[in-house]
Amino acid sequence: MVAIINTGHSIRAIFNYNENKVSLGFAECIGEGNYPMDIVQMDKAIKLNLLLKQLELNENVTRNSVHISLNFDPSEKELSKEKLIEIAGTYMSKIGFGSQPYLVYQHYDAGHPHIHIVTIKVKSDGKRIDMQNIGRNQSETARKEIEQMFNLVRAESKKNKIETDLKPVNVSKIQYGTSDSKKAIAGILNNVIPNYRYTTIGELNAVLNLYNISVHQGKETSRMFKHKGLVYQIISDDKKPIGVPIKASSFHFKPTLVNLEKKFEINKKTRIAEMKRVKNTIDLAFLKNIKLSLNDLEKKLLNEGIVIISRKSPQGLIYGITYLDHTTKCVFNGSSLGVAYSAKAIQERCGIIQSRLTHKTLPNFKETALSENLKNSHSFISESELQKIIDNILQPEYAAEYVSNQLKDRHKKRKRKGQSNN
Repeated sequence: MVAIINTGHSIRAIFNYNENKVSLGFAECIGEGNYPMDIVQMDKAIKLNLLLKQLELNENVTRNSVHISLNFDPSEKELSKEKLIEIAGTYMSKIGFGSQPYLVYQHYDAGHPHIHIVTIKVKSDGKRIDMQNIGRNQSETARKEIEQMFNLVRAESKKNKIETDLKPVNVSKIQYGTSDSKKAIAGILNNVIPNYRYTTIGELNAVLNLYNISVHQGKETSRMFKHKGLVYQIISDDKKPIGVPIKASSFHFKPTLVNLEKKFEINKKTRIAEMKRVKNTIDLAFLKNIKLSLNDLEKKLLNEGIVIISRKSPQGLIYGITYLDHTTKCVFNGSSLGVAYSAKAIQERCGIIQSRLTHKTLPNFKETALSENLKNSHSFISESELQKIIDNILQPEYAAEYVSNQLKDRHKKRKRKGQSNN
């Protein structure tokens, strides 16, 4: 079982997301906790109003809503509704939410069984529930205990499989004309915008395009662009726009450019460690196989939960690359990771175009040094020695240390010579 916990500012938005899935036939509200009546006796207004009323007891809690998904192995499709409700109740009790009102939704839009739980952080006495490190501590302990109690497939035993099988957003691709366009777009935006970390409209688009949605600012000379307008639109599988664009301001959770720019700044500061993970995964792939094709690289990264999204010209030439890490939910434009991870550099490293990389392109510099080392050596390099090299590369200080003193000295001499001429 894999548990994912997200918090938000609007319980109404989370509630509507799940109810919209119900109305589209992709989900069912199968249970509740701590409500005064059974789920079959309640309409949408009763479900939501109880949550809203309890939130009024402490209006100082701004990030007051909680959205949890419990994801099960694809082999566990026979889990009954009764069992799922029991698992949800047990999980909520073990993470400290046993007395909170909550709703349980079973979703049918992914290749694995999963449920969503909607609840709030404000208790019935008005106190706030502290969720600091809840995922690492209470949730992780609860997960392991529940796997044993209900004889579920353990997350550790299927870690790699689960990470690649789970859809990044638990919604189906939009097909124009099959559902209410605005509701369908809102459902996906509600999952992508708060959960993924991106720093540009282009990076956000990389995720949204996977679900047949595109976001546009308009041309730089347009009135919309000058006034920081934004629209969302359904696109076909070949990326062509379909239907009427919908203004960002018309969605109740306001995914406008002004609000997105605030997220851009926050995301820049909170994804540094994740950036290193993507770079190291790419470098390690090339280190283990210097002659790596782009297709092979894509497969190796996919095994680690990272998707390469290539931007191509009408002639089929790749001019841009974006890395989408579904494991950490971070999106990186290639050039933002560094020169060595841009579209041009990756194609050079894969032998697609002639390499013109210099010593500034560090990973290739490492690979050249390693290959030269192997050429000059008459002995076979052992697996343990190779692992030591890999471990050294993954150390953050390796990059700074690798520039030889000889190169540094030359740089300094040129500088002194220039100063003396002045």
